Amino acid sequence: GAFQKKGHSARILSPEEAERLAKDQVLVSEFKQLKLEKEAQKNWDLFYKRNSTNFFKDRHWTTREFQELKACREFTDQKLTILEAGCGVGNCLFPLLEEDLNIFAYACDFSPRAVEYVKQNPLYSTERCKVFQCDLTKDDLLENIPADSVDVVTLIFVLSAIHPDKMHLVLNNIYKVLKPGKCVLFRDYGLYDHAMLRFKCGSKLGENFYVRQDGTRSYFFTTEFLSQLFKAEGYEQVVNEYVQRETVNRKEDLRVPRVFLQSKFQKP
Repeated sequence: GAFQKKGHSARILSPEEAERLAKDQVLVSEFKQLKLEKEAQKNWDLFYKRNSTNFFKDRHWTTREFQELKACREFTDQKLTILEAGCGVGNCLFPLLEEDLNIFAYACDFSPRAVEYVKQNPLYSTERCKVFQCDLTKDDLLENIPADSVDVVTLIFVLSAIHPDKMHLVLNNIYKVLKPGKCVLFRDYGLYDHAMLRFKCGSKLGENFYVRQDGTRSYFFTTEFLSQLFKAEGYEQVVNEYVQRETVNRKEDLRVPRVFLQSKFQKP
């Protein structure tokens, strides 16, 4: 079972959790940090090589959580153009294309291997989507997508994998292809999520920023940090809140606190 609540206040840590996080102050060396940044693409490519298309479940919750995918239409059968920034192997993309026949999707990912998996999917059709490899921090989206042409951008569990110093570059890149008045739909890891509390000492790269054993990195967002990030690039905030879930495993009597940030920012 699980319960879910949304709101603006961050999760409150137990005294044990607070003590453990307070102790973990030693940062990974600058040399290793630079190496991780340089090898970020390679590490994600290896991640997809190991896990192929099996790691993430297909995300059939997208249209449920983000009514905008339907609501941004002005009439029922209007053709929507979406961009999935950081599409992975298509776990969000293909359920959406199956569910909604009036969508054309652009999709891009950092990992060339992930892009190949998308192209090999039997549901992939060049009439309905265009997928391409892209480093959102430096490759101009305008090379593949016309300016001001996209109705909705989904940014789902993507920004957390990018160095905090470069996140603004991603938002600036997306801004150029989004139509005025349209939105970025965001969902990612929130502060004090269970995944953050599980990192062992020696994994910390910076404030709320950690490295996994496979070299991939993860940032855990606060509503304040995310809001500043988007507003600095010219977006307006529509919704920005924590989604707190407690997943309960009755057999093992485990309660796992999951914290995500779910947000919506609009290009004026």
